[in-house]
Amino acid sequence: MDNSLKSMMAFQEEESIDLKKEVKRYLNFWPWFVLAIIVALFGAYVYLRYAPKIYQTTAKVKILDESDGLELPTSAFIFKRSNINLENEIEIITSYIIIERVVRERNLNTSFFEEGTIQTSQVATLPYEYEQLIHPDSITQNSTFKVIVEDSKFTVINMATEKSYDFENHNTKTATHNLPFNIRHNPNNDFEEIRGTTFLINFNSIKRSALGLKSQIEVEAIGEQSDLLQLSIKGESFELSESIINSLLDVFNKDGISDRQLVSQRTIDFIDNRFEFLASELDDIEVDRQNFKQNNNLVDLVADAELGLEQRTKSDEEVFRIENQLALAELLNDALSTKDILGLLPANIGLDNQGINDLINEYNTAILDRDKLASSGGLNNPTVKLAINTINDLKSNITRSLKSYIAQLKVSQGQIKSRNKRFIGQVSKIPEKEKLLRAIERQQKIKESLYLLLLQKREEAAINLAITEPSIKVVENALSSVNPISPKTGIIYAGAFLAGLLIPFGFLYIMFMLDTKLHGKGDITAITTSIPVIAEIPDLKKKENLVFVDPNDRSVLAESFRILSSNVDYILPVRDNEKSKIIYCTSTIKGEGKTLVSLNLSLALSSINKRVLLIGADLRNPQIHSYISEEKHKPGLSNYLHDIEFNWRDAIISGFEKHPNHHIILSGSIPPNPAHLLTNGRFKDLIEEAKEDYDYIIVDTAPTILVTDTLLISQLADATIYIARANYTEKNLLNYSKELHESGRLKNMAYVLNSVGASKSYGYGYNYGYNYGYGSKS
Repeated sequence: MDNSLKSMMAFQEEESIDLKKEVKRYLNFWPWFVLAIIVALFGAYVYLRYAPKIYQTTAKVKILDESDGLELPTSAFIFKRSNINLENEIEIITSYIIIERVVRERNLNTSFFEEGTIQTSQVATLPYEYEQLIHPDSITQNSTFKVIVEDSKFTVINMATEKSYDFENHNTKTATHNLPFNIRHNPNNDFEEIRGTTFLINFNSIKRSALGLKSQIEVEAIGEQSDLLQLSIKGESFELSESIINSLLDVFNKDGISDRQLVSQRTIDFIDNRFEFLASELDDIEVDRQNFKQNNNLVDLVADAELGLEQRTKSDEEVFRIENQLALAELLNDALSTKDILGLLPANIGLDNQGINDLINEYNTAILDRDKLASSGGLNNPTVKLAINTINDLKSNITRSLKSYIAQLKVSQGQIKSRNKRFIGQVSKIPEKEKLLRAIERQQKIKESLYLLLLQKREEAAINLAITEPSIKVVENALSSVNPISPKTGIIYAGAFLAGLLIPFGFLYIMFMLDTKLHGKGDITAITTSIPVIAEIPDLKKKENLVFVDPNDRSVLAESFRILSSNVDYILPVRDNEKSKIIYCTSTIKGEGKTLVSLNLSLALSSINKRVLLIGADLRNPQIHSYISEEKHKPGLSNYLHDIEFNWRDAIISGFEKHPNHHIILSGSIPPNPAHLLTNGRFKDLIEEAKEDYDYIIVDTAPTILVTDTLLISQLADATIYIARANYTEKNLLNYSKELHESGRLKNMAYVLNSVGASKSYGYGYNYGYNYGYGSKS
């Protein structure tokens, strides 16, 4: 667990070190960042100075539910909306039809701009009187006119044809022209405010203007459960934006009111049309009812029915009375005809004939008088006989009267029965007449009810038409922001500052990411940790100071090679019987500075009173001669290897007067077969012989990846210094040197990094003041 904690802490420390390293890499380019920030901030200032100011104008409205309004409740004839669908309302507000009405109302297909030195900004109106002569529908294509306000005139330029018009006294009405507008300066306004200004009048088609405005209008719901909508538009002129939003609200409101009024108006028109048909149908029904009553002698069906029943009843009673009288009369007549003996007759038996009743009374009186006379005078009494004659006469009269009365009753009975049948027929037809009359009356009532209903609905529709409420309630009229929403000063400056940081950072990041070269010791240790880095040689700007000429030199270069000479002793093997040390200096490719390092290393060792021999073993591309002003083909190693009679000591030169212990053997003439020469055994003999005279033998060999010369003689070296050059050597080339070390083809290898500090991007430098302690004042 402790090991894990230590590993974690070590990893965190490594990450911290890497982060510091990365930060330092970028901070080395701080002038880039400062310059980029200054340029970006200046660009932001210029942009804010001349960029058009965009203002946002908003308005809030509430969509009213028609069912909650002032209209009277309606039925199927009146369209009603039960719920508010805000998405539908949003689509209606932003529909082309509504936007086109706004464009026409505000004449938005004509726009005005003020032309400045750098920018051109839109304005709501011109600062002088403007009258448009062309109808908006006549504008089919885009056209622009430039108006220049000069001291004494207007100059109008048609931008399409570049034709110019001059109008004196700043009035186009006083001259004949074919311009689509008239302009005039109002003398009551201050002319100095518009002197020298230039305005643009742009004409566009209604369709294009409407589509452009449609894309600018934004409508969104405020909250999920709210009936509120927020309308917004962005533009340079907040006065124009406010007028557009207010006009849009007004047009949308009128459109909703018009829709509701249209329903009411169409309802009224429908009812008026129906009134004509209903009036005609009611008239026909009234005429049919009248004719029916006339044809059927009806005044009132109930009264006529009661009268018919009453007449029938009376007729039945009359028939009964006549039949009763007829029966009484026939009974009395039978009584008279069957009686031989004169006797009393029944009186007051119910006959309604008063004459017969009087005759019966007289007859009965005569009978009583006879009986009285007969009882006193006998039947043969003349008075009795006279009375009998009177009785007979009365009986005859009664008989005649009864016969006459019976005949009369029979006639009356026939008449009454005939009339009674007629009454019975009339009463039996009453239900059928009632059915027909009720059908006529039913149709009449239906038409009357429909007429009254339509009349009621017409009044309701007329009231709704008069009191139609608005479609929306304006919660907040068009209101523009005090400060422009674009460009935002704080954001622009912050963005510029950030861009000033990110642009150089991005450039450096890409540069670092694409960089595959070595830059420091860390790049080597990242690839291999088994091969030590024993020195880092700084990069020098002055090429004439590249050689360690003066043994007492206190320059950065001299100190770096002293460090190298000191460190190289630690990698050399310890041998009691051999005092001389063989050190190879090689590299992967040419140009990495192996010759410079080998030369300066030999001089550094010589400066500490060591006998040093520098051998130029790079037979293919020798470079040592260029540092000591010698001929390139001066006899040297190649001559010795080729000519067995040549003594290597004859090739020794002393290139530096202040280094008496320093000797050099140049490469000599470039041979055609360097590898063959190096392996013929004479190079080994040279090394063995030189060990007797020198403490250090520094061998400048050929690059390893290009030729095999170095590898052929590598077994003679005590140590191999492998030179890599910062900002020159590719990182992947280190894998090749790593393989040479791991395979043992190069003995006791150590890296030296040359030209460190050539790139500040990796934070390497040697400003350490190596002159401390060498007689400097403290």
